[in-house]
Amino acid sequence: MTNLISINSSSLLQRLIVFLEAIKFEHSVFALPFAILAAFISAEGTPAWVGLFWVVIAMVGMRTFGMSANRLIDAEIDLRNPRTAMRAIPSGQISRNAMIGYMTVAGLTFLLAVAQLDPITWILAPIPIAVMIGYPYLKRFTWLAHLGVGAVYLIVPPAVSLALTGTMPFGFVVIGLGSMLWVTGFDVLYATADYDVDREQGLHSVPAKFGIPTALVISRVLHVASIGLLAVAGVIMNLGAVYFIGVIVSAILLAYEQSLVSSNDLSKLNIAFFTMNGVIAVVFGIFVVIGEVI
Repeated sequence: MTNLISINSSSLLQRLIVFLEAIKFEHSVFALPFAILAAFISAEGTPAWVGLFWVVIAMVGMRTFGMSANRLIDAEIDLRNPRTAMRAIPSGQISRNAMIGYMTVAGLTFLLAVAQLDPITWILAPIPIAVMIGYPYLKRFTWLAHLGVGAVYLIVPPAVSLALTGTMPFGFVVIGLGSMLWVTGFDVLYATADYDVDREQGLHSVPAKFGIPTALVISRVLHVASIGLLAVAGVIMNLGAVYFIGVIVSAILLAYEQSLVSSNDLSKLNIAFFTMNGVIAVVFGIFVVIGEVI
């Protein structure tokens, strides 16, 4: 009996590890800093820890829900792409029904967390759910699909302000727009990896529409605009010097990220996308939090 329990526990743990890898759970770090910094700004200092806890749970639940939906919706596309053919569903590591189960648990976790926050967030909860389910379909219709990914991040700062205070000052919308363009810019950058496959399959992206060199220019313009919006948000909300130092440091890191990739050399694309974006999000979040605390 003990051996059977041990085997079942090991099997469950292995399946959970496969699932977390399938949805790139560690990439929650991209969005969490924007939620946390919005919480500290809304509190003009340190937020109540209970509220912050439920905001984090809501963020992780929604992000897990969205990535599960993405993997389900794009399973056939992933199967036809050599870069993604070994993802969990196309390779048979996770069944569609199992992914639906994980997605349901994540969605319920999100709703549970939302129920602990300001009542307005419960009313607005269908919006992020709709965005998460809708954006994977955009690549089938328009090269503006990258904005669908960015829309997820547009929601985060205003939603956190609403969740903790019941209000949504305009500055949080501007921060949301800045984070949206940041994410859209690096999604355009990452889409260069699928340039050939997207064109072959009739999928839409900025690189597939305009070519890789132009896509890289568009990505850089989006990142410049992102930094500009984050700076404007700081002015609107009268944030301190530490916030603006964080914006400057983020600009430098974004410039470095862009320098890693050229139309003639995409070999460092994973470093630019996965490593640098996580670093930038965390660094910016730390500066904002320190600025609010002191």
